[in-house]
Amino acid sequence: MMILDFLGFLHLSLADIADILFVALILYAVFNWLKGSSAVNILLAIVLLFIIRIVAVALNMKLLSALLDTVIDVGAIALIVIFQPEIRQFLSRLGRSTGITGEKLTFIDRLLGRSGHALDDEASKELAQACFDMAEQKTGALIVLRHKNSLQDIIDSGDILDSDVRCRLIENIFFKNSPLHDGAVIIGGNRIIAARCTLPITERTDLPAKYGMRHKAAVGISERSDADVIVVSEQRGSISFVREGKLIPVGSISELRHLLDYKKEG
Repeated sequence: MMILDFLGFLHLSLADIADILFVALILYAVFNWLKGSSAVNILLAIVLLFIIRIVAVALNMKLLSALLDTVIDVGAIALIVIFQPEIRQFLSRLGRSTGITGEKLTFIDRLLGRSGHALDDEASKELAQACFDMAEQKTGALIVLRHKNSLQDIIDSGDILDSDVRCRLIENIFFKNSPLHDGAVIIGGNRIIAARCTLPITERTDLPAKYGMRHKAAVGISERSDADVIVVSEQRGSISFVREGKLIPVGSISELRHLLDYKKEG
């Protein structure tokens, strides 16, 4: 086509243009996925190397092409190591989107009608009240609400409780002199599953300085699973709700109840 001839040595066809647009769309999606993490700079460097290689091949620059081929071949292995957290996060999201999860309910859970991730009205009320009581007392808390992902590795890092969701129990767990207060509580299926659990820390660098390690841990687990997280700030006495890596300030019990009921099964 004459419209494409002016591009000279590239000799692009319509199929080539469609190919370029498709790759650009993929790169845009990956960039948005990695935005805010340290991996963005690495991604930009990789894209630049590929562009240089394409131009070198087109201009028949054999030495430069061979050098870049070697760098890219070795770099492919390095990328798996460098992007390991992002790859794990992507695969986890892909699994959630296809409905494939590690959630397994025991016979007792099914018999008692525990869904594994939905809070009923009573449990939601008790949890919301506990969060605002702790906020008023400036007691720090980190509460993970399990949905479809089992979070078994996180649960195994703490102490199993398997208790009803009760306001006083939650407040006692996070009381500063309690042996269970350090870490996160995991809640699922109207049960407090475990306490003193360790959460992964997000690698994002764009979070405001006012957010401490609890908030970074909350964002970290919400990035790697479908879990929601409630954070009670010890310094400010404020409450944040974290969903899919996004921090949502909570100003009232009714607002928190609404967020808790958002994923409730019909």
